[in-house]
Amino acid sequence: MITKFGSLYAGHVDLGDIGLGATALNDRRFDNDHLITIFDRVEKMVKVMDDLGYHSFWAAEHHFQHEGNETIPNLLLLYVHLANMTKQLKFGCGFNINPMWHPLRLAEDYATADILTNGRVIFGVGRGYHSREVDTFGVPSTNSDNEANREMFEEQIEIIMKAFNEESFSFKGKHYTLPPEVPYRGYTLKEITLVPRPKHLPVETWQPMVSASQRAMDFMAKHDIQPIMGGGAVTGGPNDDVIKRWTDTIVKHGYTDAQMGSRLVLGLPTFIADSEKEAIDQARKYLEEDMKMFAPLGFFRAFTPEMIDALGDPKRAPTAGLPTLEETVAAGSWLCGTSEQITERIMEIQDKYPGLEYMHVGCNRMGAPLDVMIEQLERFGKEVMPKFNVAKPA
Repeated sequence: MITKFGSLYAGHVDLGDIGLGATALNDRRFDNDHLITIFDRVEKMVKVMDDLGYHSFWAAEHHFQHEGNETIPNLLLLYVHLANMTKQLKFGCGFNINPMWHPLRLAEDYATADILTNGRVIFGVGRGYHSREVDTFGVPSTNSDNEANREMFEEQIEIIMKAFNEESFSFKGKHYTLPPEVPYRGYTLKEITLVPRPKHLPVETWQPMVSASQRAMDFMAKHDIQPIMGGGAVTGGPNDDVIKRWTDTIVKHGYTDAQMGSRLVLGLPTFIADSEKEAIDQARKYLEEDMKMFAPLGFFRAFTPEMIDALGDPKRAPTAGLPTLEETVAAGSWLCGTSEQITERIMEIQDKYPGLEYMHVGCNRMGAPLDVMIEQLERFGKEVMPKFNVAKPA
């Protein structure tokens, strides 16, 4: 039964003209005064969500995006600030990109945020697919060298979980030897302690489910990491095969009472209007901006190289045979319509996945103006959420 609704925002500023026929993504560049408006936007969004009783606000860690699409570089620092201006809303890291951090610095910073916010920050980990970001920090991204990235990521997770859960620990792997065996005040280091450790244990941890490989599922289940699936950047609605394999995996790892949908978040963009047609017409350009942003990064897997190339040309893109929002809604990747229609569709999802407790909703897609994002959060919070047994954060 769904009891928690959150919303994920990648962190775009006002992009101006948007859609397939608008400025190509690589041709956009905003000055610093415009890029820093992201913080005012986030403050306004979280105040609305806090007042309406949403469970959590999620944002993404990204770097160097002068195009304005994803402009929040430090989630933990931001969330300590946001927690001080809200009452109950939780803040999810969607996600901290481990390869761009030293694992002990990330563990320390999360622990500090956990303590200062009294447990209102939710830990999230990711591998990183933007080569401009991850490779600049000195580690290959998934798009540069997938196996090297995975190897580093898995070693870092082992370290972080030891640091969170053991009073003192050591680790020796291919990339890290912690602590180094060096002399310190008359003795040789053999173990080290994270100071401070998180106050709230075990640490609730989430990760995006992208490749859905069995190796990734087993690794996540081993470390009690839960997946976030969907959100609009990946075509196709809820994937029965992936959800069944995830359920089988967590049963194998000891969660014997798991049902379809247990221990995961399902994300679906929602757009509410007075009719389905009106909702689709209003939201169409946000899907188009999503395609411009994410297709070249490999998230729209059915796209041909010709389709991806056309997205960079405002003259060619509108006639390149790209998916329409009508098709995307029919596939179940977006929910558009009246509040009654969206409520009915989410009820169907809830019935299909009886273990599902948590959904991400709203229209925070690429290019959506602040007033539209807030209007959609308000409409969902007032017209749809009350139909569900929503649990407010403790």
